[in-house]
Amino acid sequence: MTVEADPQAQPEHPQQTSLSTAAARNLATTTKSVPQMQEITSRWLLRLLPWVETRGGTYRVNRRLSYTVGDGRVDFIQDGAQVRVIPRELGELAFLRGFDDEEVLKAIADRCVQRDFQPGETLVEGGTSADRLHLIAHGRVRQTSVGKFGNKVAVAVLADGDRFGDQALLDGEGQWEHTATAETAGTLLTLSKDDFDAVLSSSRGLQDHIRNFSTIPHQRQNRHGEAEIAMSSGHSGEPELPGTFVDYDLNPREYELSVAQTVLRIHTRVADLYNDPMDQTEQQLRLTIEALRERQEYELLNNRDFGLLHNADFKQRIQTHSGPPTPDDLDELLCRRRGSQYFLAHPRAIAAVGREFNARGLYPTHVDLGGQQVPAWRGVPILPCNKIPITADNTSSILVMRTGEDNQGVIGLRQTGLPDEYEPGLSVRFMNINERSIISYLVSTYYSAAILVPDALGVLENVQIGRKGD
Repeated sequence: MTVEADPQAQPEHPQQTSLSTAAARNLATTTKSVPQMQEITSRWLLRLLPWVETRGGTYRVNRRLSYTVGDGRVDFIQDGAQVRVIPRELGELAFLRGFDDEEVLKAIADRCVQRDFQPGETLVEGGTSADRLHLIAHGRVRQTSVGKFGNKVAVAVLADGDRFGDQALLDGEGQWEHTATAETAGTLLTLSKDDFDAVLSSSRGLQDHIRNFSTIPHQRQNRHGEAEIAMSSGHSGEPELPGTFVDYDLNPREYELSVAQTVLRIHTRVADLYNDPMDQTEQQLRLTIEALRERQEYELLNNRDFGLLHNADFKQRIQTHSGPPTPDDLDELLCRRRGSQYFLAHPRAIAAVGREFNARGLYPTHVDLGGQQVPAWRGVPILPCNKIPITADNTSSILVMRTGEDNQGVIGLRQTGLPDEYEPGLSVRFMNINERSIISYLVSTYYSAAILVPDALGVLENVQIGRKGD
């Protein structure tokens, strides 16, 4: 007789003969890490900026008097497909800087004519009569000229907010020095000399302003627009030497320290009972300070009042020649200043730089920076910073800078010796213990950044960082 196996029967488990690991952990001391945080980055900008003590919370940048005016970008208003220039933004034109008659500015703005252009379209032809101002609302325009041997030479790449032809409104017999060709589709506004003259003839205030402006170029200046220091050289005998003095800007830029703050809250029970083997208050404070330092670096780059991206001089901002960041673009950044020390770019922009180098068979060298090997171009380290924004159309910016007061470069500002100072320029102040047994600490850090002379910082704008086909 045979006995059939019950299909519902469960197989027997072997009897446990030793203590399980799950139970053993109740008696074991675990090895643990301190709390980890993904937000922490290398923060190269904070590490490399020379920090200058700022007593009184304000730093004043004194410079030589400069006659350079009206070199900013022009902003526009878009209403559907229609684009209009903001009347006050016309003050960015050199000959209208300081002119504040709203009605006259509006009359000039109303005479600007919109022109949409397509890729490859020639906007102006070099050598032809220059009779109008062009304000670029959107798009990229390349300026070229004819070289000494008849070849085409790239002069500049202009983009949103740039302009060309300012002098055409004041000089009725001028000619275009460069050919302007559209690289992308876009929109610009044009103002003809006839339309400008019509407004000029009806406004005595504008006539007086233009007359006063015309005297500025006759004041002696150096190539940077600064008041010239008169001197003589190469003479012999006993000629009368010129007398001189160094004139200063009467309205220097002042930078006030900004602040990043937060309130750290810890329950007394946690602080009293759970401090072995790690101090809970110390770990909470460590992570809070890391977050504040990340915000500090973000503000140093993106704050509209003192952030480097918004305060770079307009003459030190250039456009890429073809979109991606090529070695030629980096060279043009470097050639605009002396003593460049660091490139700063988003990691994805650095990857785009690497692709362009590889496509040309170039391999950047590496330099030692604080014991770490980092890529470099022309001996200038290329450092990552994920605080540099990436736009919706997959473009970013690359910065290059010279640092230090002695170098007339970019500096960080802070004040040390604060009450309850925990780190230089950062304080942790006890606030109170509330009725719910919550301890509160006020964590504050004070900072800013200053650009001592315009060429201390350069920006390569509209850098395309996507791969081809993205």
